[in-house]
Amino acid sequence: MEIRQLKYFLSVAEALNFSAAGRKLFITQSTLSQQIGRLEQEIGLPLFERNSHEVRLTEAGRALLPHARKVINAADSCKNHIDDLKQLLTGELNIGVTYSFSTIMSETLIDFMKEYPGVKLNICYDTMEELLRMLKRHELDFVLAFRPIKADKELESRLIFSNRLAAIVRDGHPLAEKRSVRLADLGRYGLVLPARGLQARCAFDCLAGGSGLEFRVKVEVNTVSIIFKLLRRTSCISVLAESTVLYETDLKAVPIAEATAMDGCIHLLRGAYFKKSAQEFVRMLSQSTALMRFSLSGLAGRNG
Repeated sequence: MEIRQLKYFLSVAEALNFSAAGRKLFITQSTLSQQIGRLEQEIGLPLFERNSHEVRLTEAGRALLPHARKVINAADSCKNHIDDLKQLLTGELNIGVTYSFSTIMSETLIDFMKEYPGVKLNICYDTMEELLRMLKRHELDFVLAFRPIKADKELESRLIFSNRLAAIVRDGHPLAEKRSVRLADLGRYGLVLPARGLQARCAFDCLAGGSGLEFRVKVEVNTVSIIFKLLRRTSCISVLAESTVLYETDLKAVPIAEATAMDGCIHLLRGAYFKKSAQEFVRMLSQSTALMRFSLSGLAGRNG
């Protein structure tokens, strides 16, 4: 049983499609099918049920899946340890970021690029749910996002700062000078909200769901820059994490009184090796002026 065959098995198990898995692995479908066939022959049981319409894991395939992941995790950790011996002269760092964190990490991105020009940064912006799925598939080294409502035993979440859900308004707006607002205050204005599935929207929906209040949602959009443009030109308001407008001098974040703190976290795959480049990025992030604007929690580096 080879590590390569287990990687092929995992790819098919995740995609449940031989063609899609082959494209991801950069091998032909026939080569992939041949390697899976050899693995099935060695095990003595079929791993997949295949017909013209679908691919499904067999009982043996489902039993092999967690063990295959452990083996691949161990192999990846070994490779990462060796790569770290290059003292950050080369390599890649894959970071998942939710849209609310884009402002907070921009300073660190620039500083890291200057300090370690040989390390390639791959930054992926998406919803928290998709980024955490990518983390579990080892496509990301860590994810910057707020703490999910439901804990996941496969993940380790480290608090780095506390944030608040806020009403975002332009300068001169009637709410701009308030120290805080209540949900009832938002009902007087049209809302430009982040799209469903984004973290700030999920937090607002949870908060508003039990309030019994009605809100006038004018626009839903998954791009923060569009939200900012609409706020600057209308009397509408948005609901985002206050950190989202950290460097937007003509927009104000007014905390929502009923909202609880939103914990900004670094999410890691539990038990996986945390490479040195990731540790260094996290160290630089913890010392950035952006995070100093918020209440920092301890952020100790994780040793391999």
